[in-house]
Amino acid sequence: MADTFPTDNNTVAPRRRDIGLKQRYAAERRFQLYGKLAIAFGLFFLALLLWTVVSKGYTAFLQTSINLDITFDETVIDPKNERNENPMKLLTANYPKLAEAALYQKLGIDPKDKAQTKAADALISKGARTQLRDMLVSDPDLMNKTQNVWVLASGEVDSAIKGQFDLSVDESRRKIKDNQLEMMDRLKADGSLEGRFNTGLFTNGGSSRPETAGVGVAIIGSAYMMLIVLLTSLPIGVAASIYLEEFAPKNKLTDIIEVNINNLAAVPSIVYGLLGLAVFINFAGLPRSASLVGGLVLSLMTLPTIIIATRAALKAVPPSIRAAALGIGASKNQMVFHHVLPLAAPGVLTGTIIGLAQALGETAPLLLIGMVAFVVDAPATPLDPATALPVQIFMWANEAERAFVERTSGAIIILLAFLAVMNITAIFLRRRFERRW
Repeated sequence: MADTFPTDNNTVAPRRRDIGLKQRYAAERRFQLYGKLAIAFGLFFLALLLWTVVSKGYTAFLQTSINLDITFDETVIDPKNERNENPMKLLTANYPKLAEAALYQKLGIDPKDKAQTKAADALISKGARTQLRDMLVSDPDLMNKTQNVWVLASGEVDSAIKGQFDLSVDESRRKIKDNQLEMMDRLKADGSLEGRFNTGLFTNGGSSRPETAGVGVAIIGSAYMMLIVLLTSLPIGVAASIYLEEFAPKNKLTDIIEVNINNLAAVPSIVYGLLGLAVFINFAGLPRSASLVGGLVLSLMTLPTIIIATRAALKAVPPSIRAAALGIGASKNQMVFHHVLPLAAPGVLTGTIIGLAQALGETAPLLLIGMVAFVVDAPATPLDPATALPVQIFMWANEAERAFVERTSGAIIILLAFLAVMNITAIFLRRRFERRW
């Protein structure tokens, strides 16, 4: 006969409860661990992305330049003294010859030595023509005077200084030759060759030469588009949200409208580009590559985001606010516009800024409406040809020259800075004006 032991129910039940509590606590700790691992995983790839972009793009904010004493020699610029009868003469003069002569003098090169002069000429960017021309046009008194100028170095020199290609390989396999390296060393030794802050990155337009390429036109084009998006999508989106949330009857029609608005928020952006191409360009006849068309296309894409965010902000206002306003004799319009909408304004502003930030980073719809044009001059109006920051990044990424890699990453840094400012502004407005009920 087996031994039997008395069972104390008062002892077993607490043990079972302790085991259950330990299991639940262990499960909770595992869940917290999984959450921390997920956050760490996301932060790791975010840091990797930022490091990749910044490490390749920070050099774009520096541009190698050569310090030269430029003499604006009238015998080179206007040998026949034709500028009074032909003002265009100053625009078409041989300005690179002035920079080349100054470089020969600094390096002690005989102008008759073809090999040395050819090597020296390649150190100076062809963009020096525009740089010196603009100086003389803005100040005609410089004629026949000597001016100290930091002239842009060529893209090959800039890449060599920044270590973007290997200078230890055989001379036949690199664009910078040995005699040019010797000239660069001499210029660096006396402080005439150095990297300076690249203001042209923010002011210049499109260029086939990386040292003179910038995002100035793209920034202006993006600003025009964001202004158009703000002026069109905000009032339309807020008005639609107010009607659907406060005035529209709850029936199948409004249910269908709500479902379609939610679906439109998930439609790929390239579909809006096809719509803009068909409606605004082919049907309405608006100009291709214009900021107006880009802004209208991005407005269509941003509307669902603003409507959804505005409706959520209106729903967050307690019903007691509405009841109190109506109870003291306010009309429904007064209740909405005097009480509900002001309280929902922080949410509306936050949703609008987030929608604008999303639109600022879009590329696909702008490609379809022709905003990939090579634009050098800044657009004066939204109807002029322009490009946008994400499109400029896309165009530079397809360039074959090595120097455009840093320009691409530099433009990405600028775009990320704009997006960060917009999102930080949205967070600030929400925390500054948000009310908790």
